[in-house]
Amino acid sequence: MKDLFERILANKGPLGKWASQAEGYFVFPKLEGPISNRMKFQGKDVITWSINDYLGLANLPEIKKIDGEAAAEYGAAYPMGARMMSGHTEFHEQLEQECAAFVQKEAAYLLNFGYQGIMSCIDALVGKDDIIVYDVDSHACIIDGVRLHMGKRFTFKHNDIESLELNLERATKMAEQTGGGILVISEGVFGMRGEQGKLKEIVALKKKFTFRLLVDDAHGFGTLGKTGAGAGEEQGVQDDIDVYFATFAKSMASIGAFLAADQGIIDYLKYNLRSQMFAKSLPMVYVKGALKRLDMLRTQPELKAKLWENVDALQNGLKEKGFDIGSTTSCVTPVYLNGSIPEAMALVKDLRENHGIFCSIVVYPVIPKGLILLRLIPTASHTLQDVEETLTAFSAIRERLENGTYKRLSAAVAAAMGE
Repeated sequence: MKDLFERILANKGPLGKWASQAEGYFVFPKLEGPISNRMKFQGKDVITWSINDYLGLANLPEIKKIDGEAAAEYGAAYPMGARMMSGHTEFHEQLEQECAAFVQKEAAYLLNFGYQGIMSCIDALVGKDDIIVYDVDSHACIIDGVRLHMGKRFTFKHNDIESLELNLERATKMAEQTGGGILVISEGVFGMRGEQGKLKEIVALKKKFTFRLLVDDAHGFGTLGKTGAGAGEEQGVQDDIDVYFATFAKSMASIGAFLAADQGIIDYLKYNLRSQMFAKSLPMVYVKGALKRLDMLRTQPELKAKLWENVDALQNGLKEKGFDIGSTTSCVTPVYLNGSIPEAMALVKDLRENHGIFCSIVVYPVIPKGLILLRLIPTASHTLQDVEETLTAFSAIRERLENGTYKRLSAAVAAAMGE
C-alpha cells in the first residue's frame, strides 16, 4: 500500500510543477498600495489590469467611511453564529430585499461566500433522480457543485445551443425514467473569455423542454443591462432566469454573494443550503458596506458609463492594432497570443519590468497548449492614458514574441522543465 503523500510529492500537478519558477511573481504576486488603476509591484509602479473592481468602488472615500464606521461599531465578529441560529439581523434582511429588487426578483438570500454558496445551491436544488445539463466552460465553483450531485449530469459545448438541445433530449429521456427534473446551468459572463452566456437562446428552449435555469452572473452584475441588473437584463430575459446568482467580489468590491428567485424557491434554499446553515453569518462590516455599494450602483449610473468608456477604448484599440480578443461581449478583455509557457513567462516579465503593465496570465491547462491568454479587466478607475500606454506596450511585446526574443530568453527555463 502506498503512502497517500507519495503521489502528491511526486506529481505537483500541471501548474504546481512551475512553482519554483513562478511563485511570488507569476502566481501569488503581491500588489501593494491602495486598490486602484495604478499600484506597486515589487516596488515599481504598474498599471493594474487584474483587479475585478469594475466600478472603481474599492478605494472611494465614501465607501471606506462606511466600512470603517461599521467596523468600529460592530467589530469583525458580529453577528456570531449561523443565520438560522444566532447570526440574523434586520440589516441582512434589508440587504436581501434590496438585492432582490435590484435584479428584479421576488426574493433573495444572502451568502457569506460566492464560491461555496453556488456549490451549495446546486447541491440543494437537485436530488439523485434529477439531471444537470451545464456549459462545459463553467467556472470551477459550478464544476465543484456539479461534482456533489449524486445523479446524472451532461455537459454541452460552450455556448452551443445545438449541443444544449441534444443534451436536453438525452436528459429528458433519462428524467422520464427516473421521475426527476432538469437543471440547466450557464453563466451570465464567462470570466475567462468574456463572452456572455446565450441566455436568450437557452430560455427559448423552454418552449420545447421542461427545465429550470440557474445563472451565475458574477461578472455581469453591476456591469451589464440598463440598470446594471446583469446579463439577463441585457438580453431581455431576466424574468426567465429561475435562480439568479451574483457575487459582491467584483462590481461591489467586497465579500459575499446572493441568490435571487421566486419567494418559494428562496424559502426552500434558506432551509436547505448547507453552506449557509452550518457556517457563520456574513459579518456586519460587509453587510453595511454592501448596502452602501448597492445604493451607489442604483444611484450613480455614471460609474458604469465610465467603465464602458474604458472598456470600449481598450477593446477597440486592441482590435485596431490587430490583436485577437476573441468574441468577448463584456468588460472582460482577453488577448490571445501564440507561444509556450516559458515564452509566456518571459513576455509577462517584460510587460511588468519594462512597460509597467500588470495583467493576469493564463496558460495550459486552463487553455490549450501553445496559447497564451493575457486577461485584462478594465474598471471605472482606469484612464484613457492607461489605455494608450497599454496599447503601446502590447504592440512591443507582440513584436518580441514573433521575432523569437522570448523564445531565446526562455530557453533555459524550458530546458529545466523538459518542455
